[in-house]
Amino acid sequence: MKNAFILVLIGALVGVVAASFIVPPMLGWYSSPGGLPQGAQVQAVVQIPEVIRYATSRLLMGQSIGGVIGAVLGLVIYVVSRRPKTPPPPAPTPA
Repeated sequence: MKNAFILVLIGALVGVVAASFIVPPMLGWYSSPGGLPQGAQVQAVVQIPEVIRYATSRLLMGQSIGGVIGAVLGLVIYVVSRRPKTPPPPAPTPA
């Protein structure tokens, strides 16, 4: 049971770290405007606190999802790699 807990925690940590590298480029791609000619500037007034709140909430959500996925994968690795318990050999019968 201790090994399962350790693998779940390691999987969650790896998932959070992976999400920390994967989510920010995805946020940049998702929020970039499309259909603009090359070199054109977007004319917009932006509410900076709202943008920061949006970006950080999406990053934290991505890290949470990555942690859960990593924990589940750690548990799956434990279940797959676990050796089945072999029954003890039968006692020899006296002759």
